[in-house]
Amino acid sequence: MLNETKPEPIRSPMLEKAAGQGIRHGYFTRVGGVSNGIYRGLNIGTGSQDAPELVRENRRRVADWMGVPATHLLSAHQVHSPDVFVACEPFDGERPKVDAIVTDRPGIAIAATTADCGPVLFADSGARVVGAAHAGWKGAFTGVLENTVVAMESLGARRENIVAVLGPSISPRNYEVGPEFVSRFVEADAGNERYFAPSGKAGHAMFDLNRYTIDRLRQAGVTAEALDRCTYAEEDLFFSYRRTVHRNEPDYGRQLSAIVLEDNG
Repeated sequence: MLNETKPEPIRSPMLEKAAGQGIRHGYFTRVGGVSNGIYRGLNIGTGSQDAPELVRENRRRVADWMGVPATHLLSAHQVHSPDVFVACEPFDGERPKVDAIVTDRPGIAIAATTADCGPVLFADSGARVVGAAHAGWKGAFTGVLENTVVAMESLGARRENIVAVLGPSISPRNYEVGPEFVSRFVEADAGNERYFAPSGKAGHAMFDLNRYTIDRLRQAGVTAEALDRCTYAEEDLFFSYRRTVHRNEPDYGRQLSAIVLEDNG
């Protein structure tokens, strides 16, 4: 049973190597939580209809793994925007309505919550600046990735030293989109046609959000890679909004990806 275990987040070898001593990160899965039913496992979605006390316990377990108090695990009120928040201390009151957070303060774990969209963790280990972005198609399309890099630079990071890793998200094998979606991307840039492949449904296409995200990160001048884990396909490990829709389920859980500058003082 998932709720009889501790969290076991996936780690990025590239982030581990680049970050070195003093930066901790994890792409958390469903493993290690106390929620049940459709939320089975480590549901950290405060916007879900799961029991609030179970969500709080799940978030506490994530914070504990990250080495911070629950009050210092920060995730935004995500709205599929290109906006970024610079965190200097724990949130006071309502969470900011943004889709990325950056910080240079030790002991503050910043996070992105997802259920098919792409969680991207950033680190400049030399400057000791980190970032976490929620990059669905809309956020990636409108610039949340590039804006996260700019916000990190405002804290002293250098983009050529930034490493960014895309965590578990929906794969192109399971991301079918309609003709209006394709038109939006191709009209913005004809080169975007390469991110679409034919689907079995007339007029529709399969969209490679992962490749699109990584290409935008690399075009922004940072070192980037994807973990290549599919939230839709790997049901035992990940929540998936699209899988929930296909099954006509009433709601869905969310997973969290977090990074922190450890306070070694």
